[in-house]
Amino acid sequence: MMRHKGTVAALSVLIALGVVVAPSAHADDWALNGKYQATSNGDWAATNDVYRNEASVRSIWTISMTCINVLTCRGTVTSDIGWSAEISTTNMEYRVKRELPNWEPCADGSGRTVTGHQLYRFFPVGDGGSVLPGSRVFGGFDQTKGQSGGCSINDVLQIELPFRLEKLDESAE
Repeated sequence: MMRHKGTVAALSVLIALGVVVAPSAHADDWALNGKYQATSNGDWAATNDVYRNEASVRSIWTISMTCINVLTCRGTVTSDIGWSAEISTTNMEYRVKRELPNWEPCADGSGRTVTGHQLYRFFPVGDGGSVLPGSRVFGGFDQTKGQSGGCSINDVLQIELPFRLEKLDESAE
């Protein structure tokens, strides 16, 4: 988890210094449009900050976005595994939020479940994992959390997986 916090801290410093976005960057350069291979790597999953293998998830995302400026983009992600969600940018980081009904069964035997709140956060990266605007590869995190008190206890289940998104070659489709 230290690497995650270090990456976020480094990204924050670069953004604060204005290094991430060149002055000549165009809003359209930040809009993601087309098909992407999305991979949440369960081999490096952390459940409540403890590493524990989870199932990896691979899917094809079709993304349609528009940007009104370099900082403000919005659109829709449609996954080939049956869901759609909004995509937006925040501090030059892409974010996809979705709800997962009945995600966590309560351990009290009541049959109740808690909704999971899934958040994908990612940004363009180079070979070494550093921020690289214009890259066709994105790195980040797929995090799903339950809700505190959802099963009558103040304990939140949180699962986080490394996430990779890669633009597919449109000529290969």
